[in-house]
Amino acid sequence: MFSNGFCNSDIQKGYKLTLAVPAEYSLGFIGRAFLIETDQIAPNFRAAVSVEAVNGKFSCSLEVLLGDVKVWNSGHYSRFYVSEKCVLELTKDGDLRLKGPNDRVGWLSGTSRQGVERLQILRTGNLVLVDVVNRVKWQSFNFPTDVMLWGQRLNVATRLTSFPGNSTEFYSFEIQRYRIALFLHSGKLNYSYWEFKPSKNRNISFIALGSNGLGLFNDKGKKIAQIYSQRLQPLRFLSLGNRTGNLALYHYSANDRNFQASFQAINKTCDLPLGCKPCEICTFTNSCSCIGLLTKKEKDKSDCGCGEIAVGLCGRNRVEMLELEGVGSVLRDGPKMVNVSKEECASMCTSDCKCVGVLYSSAELECFFYGVVMGVKQVEKRSGLIYMVKVAKGTQRGRGKRNLKKWVLILVGVVDGLIIVLVFGGLAYYLIRRRRKKSLACDNSS
Repeated sequence: MFSNGFCNSDIQKGYKLTLAVPAEYSLGFIGRAFLIETDQIAPNFRAAVSVEAVNGKFSCSLEVLLGDVKVWNSGHYSRFYVSEKCVLELTKDGDLRLKGPNDRVGWLSGTSRQGVERLQILRTGNLVLVDVVNRVKWQSFNFPTDVMLWGQRLNVATRLTSFPGNSTEFYSFEIQRYRIALFLHSGKLNYSYWEFKPSKNRNISFIALGSNGLGLFNDKGKKIAQIYSQRLQPLRFLSLGNRTGNLALYHYSANDRNFQASFQAINKTCDLPLGCKPCEICTFTNSCSCIGLLTKKEKDKSDCGCGEIAVGLCGRNRVEMLELEGVGSVLRDGPKMVNVSKEECASMCTSDCKCVGVLYSSAELECFFYGVVMGVKQVEKRSGLIYMVKVAKGTQRGRGKRNLKKWVLILVGVVDGLIIVLVFGGLAYYLIRRRRKKSLACDNSS
């Protein structure tokens, strides 16, 4: 990574900066030209033009950093790929633009002819375009990405999003009228996997991040609930993790000179939607086990794969349901039916081509339908939960339904069993070695 360390206090209209793009692609390359920064004790906020190597191309963006942490980026939802050069310009008519070769515009603020005079970065990290009397005409706070900063406010129907690398799924943190929640999105399917609600069914108008927690406020601006920081240091930002989809509040540790989590919404790996890969089960020891429907070809691969799970198939003559006791799912908010039997639950999934699995609660007589096999985890058998996946007709023939079910359940616990064997085996080895040493010491003393 290379950086141009020059920073102004603000940028006036008519300003133009050009950042060269390497001729050859280099994995991991990031080049930045810093533009403006806040007058604060480090870590402070800085705005920069960035060229980054992504997916075999170079992406050109405007970004805000808190120390070395990227907290806002103009290309979060749509990357602007360029060659040769990345140009930032604040035009004479007040429009902030990113351009490539031949003046091709890849991003703009849309503030032309609105009296914009300059670009500034505030002490909150908000990047703003202001007029001659400092009225804000555009601000980065109105276009949230995957980070919420101290002092920032997000209204109902706003959301943060993060995109895991090499995945078609993405996560979101959403502010709804009656709750804040985390969601997994896969194609057109959306499932929540964590939520926080104010007591007494009170409605949320907006949320704001303060020094000691995330506050939830009603229409009158009164705080009705709060998620508290678990550390004394003041909070700096909230982040939705790209890899895990977890929500965390962060403070700055002066001793370690880095940002550390003061609160995490989810503390167990198996409660994450992608704690394991699709079609895997997260076990009690936070290890991943294959569901067990593997073709011979897939057994040679390093990962489980989804094997014979029937995607896009339906009809009793074509599919059947494989039953997994003691297995549940962290995914919620999918379609569900109430007051149904286990057999009715399974039958409805076999008839629905979009359904690939169901979760049945024998205690509540509820049936939850899924279009993905994700977020699956091992649960106590006494919970009364039964997870069923749709497989091609005849998958259970030859092995016998009972034997196949037992085989799958053994796979769920095989990793746990191996760990237990290793622990006890190691303990036995230690005790034997210790006894031998004592015997040897007695022999030598005699």
